[in-house]
Amino acid sequence: MAVYRSLMLSAPGRWVSDQRGEGRGVRVSAHVEAGFLVLSTWKAELCVGTVRLLPDEAAQLVSGIAESLAHLAETQLVSEAAQMAARLADVEARLGAVEQVR
Repeated sequence: MAVYRSLMLSAPGRWVSDQRGEGRGVRVSAHVEAGFLVLSTWKAELCVGTVRLLPDEAAQLVSGIAESLAHLAETQLVSEAAQMAARLADVEARLGAVEQVR
């Protein structure tokens, strides 16, 4: 696999950093003249992989990202509700213990 070093990005695009650091990230750039997008993965100043996407392929990817985000949000809400239910049960148990002391 070829690895490319880039100090200057040729096509306008958007960069998203990876939370793990070390210069990791993903970049998307539109190549209007060629009719496709390029999704590239980076580590520091090294491009370590690319994918060319036609507009309909990019739309499918965006749809998949949106569905995944919705699933994460739903899972988070369920988890938060379970935590709140556990806290409520704990408070009720403590109140019950206080009432028994009286």
